[in-house]
Amino acid sequence: MIRLVSIILIGLVIILALVLLKYKPSYKVTIAGEELGYVTSKKEFEQLVNEQILYPDEIDVAFVDIQEMPKYNFLFIENTKQTDEEEIFSKIQEMAVTTYKMYAIMLNDDISTYVHSKEEAEEVIAKIKDEKAEELEEINITMKEIYTQNKEETQNAIEVASAKEVAEVSLEEKVIEQQKIKESTLDGVYFAVKPITGHITSRFGAMEDIRDHAHQGMDIAAPNGTTIKAAADGTVTYAGSMGGYGNLVIISHGNGIQTYYGHCSKIYVSVGTQVTAGDSIAAVGSTGNSTGNHLHFEIRKNGAQINPQKYLYK
Repeated sequence: MIRLVSIILIGLVIILALVLLKYKPSYKVTIAGEELGYVTSKKEFEQLVNEQILYPDEIDVAFVDIQEMPKYNFLFIENTKQTDEEEIFSKIQEMAVTTYKMYAIMLNDDISTYVHSKEEAEEVIAKIKDEKAEELEEINITMKEIYTQNKEETQNAIEVASAKEVAEVSLEEKVIEQQKIKESTLDGVYFAVKPITGHITSRFGAMEDIRDHAHQGMDIAAPNGTTIKAAADGTVTYAGSMGGYGNLVIISHGNGIQTYYGHCSKIYVSVGTQVTAGDSIAAVGSTGNSTGNHLHFEIRKNGAQINPQKYLYK
């Protein structure tokens, strides 16, 4: 019995040796039923895919997704047939979708700069909070995870020291911007846009021969047809002719604040129109009680005129 088993084993070895003279073991690789080719070692090829595609040693890589992972089927192929490791690797690499992650340093809702990691972001924020506490009284500094599949965008991420410098410059700019907004805001209404650019010909409170009372707005001269823009967000409450104002647009901004735009040659809005600061609402003209093409601009609070130059045209 033992002799018979030995003979069988010797026979199998001989058969295997004969097979290996003509064939070699390999693995057929398929993805979603598509045959990609053959590799010699499943273990070595899987390690290569893991290290260079799925889990690369790159700081900005968040994760890599392949819709369907390769499948490996063991078989023998002729010794003369070449395996396809490089070609298969390239195909898998093409199928892989890499998502990258950075951390943005945020000043309020605006991105100042980027760093590579959460630890770096925390370090930048801690240093700025320690050195710029006064500037941060009205400005919030935070970090935000940013994901992208565009590798080029990761080049925006910089080292801690440089990121700190960039963020500090942005912070100073933000402080100046916040101060400007504060100085141009009346009861929550921010006058963000000068209605027109031109030469101021009459200021608020001026006493002039053309009228029997102090000027209750300001006049800015500009060519006929010059676009007039809304100074702040609001709703149009009047759009038409009104006595000495000529063609007039009135915008209500809430909290009892209104702006008046007089002597227009054309009106582009109607009552009920919602406008955003900077929207075109009319054109400069010389309608009504006017001595030439200009915009008569008023700011009113609860019906009383106030000096527009406290908020615009400083």
